[in-house]
Amino acid sequence: MKTNYHLRFFLLTGVFSLLILLLGWLMPFTIHQDIWNILYFLAITSYLVGVMSLWLLKGSTENLLQIKMLGMIIRIIASLTFIGIMVFVRTDNILLFVVNFFILFLFYLVFDIYTFLANLRPISK
Repeated sequence: MKTNYHLRFFLLTGVFSLLILLLGWLMPFTIHQDIWNILYFLAITSYLVGVMSLWLLKGSTENLLQIKMLGMIIRIIASLTFIGIMVFVRTDNILLFVVNFFILFLFYLVFDIYTFLANLRPISK
């Protein structure tokens, strides 16, 4: 399980879903009504960027830094586009939306960085 990226990613997304449900039940004022759209977007984007990074990494391990930077740039551009679209369609309570978005964004980013650091040791040998 420790080396299976797909399983760890889906477990992480499940944990996030449970935390959202729990916070929505305990403190509903802290969760935006579009939180599930945010979670779906970030989960799909992060998964696709992670799979793309792993696929590119198999081809050339010496380009690890460039591959990870490309993934982060793609994720940031996609996220800003998503926020722009949601602002354009006039989402209510945009401040709560942006706060919820960036909290989930940072959690997925930490997962990506953890995966990146875990890949450094096998490559350095």
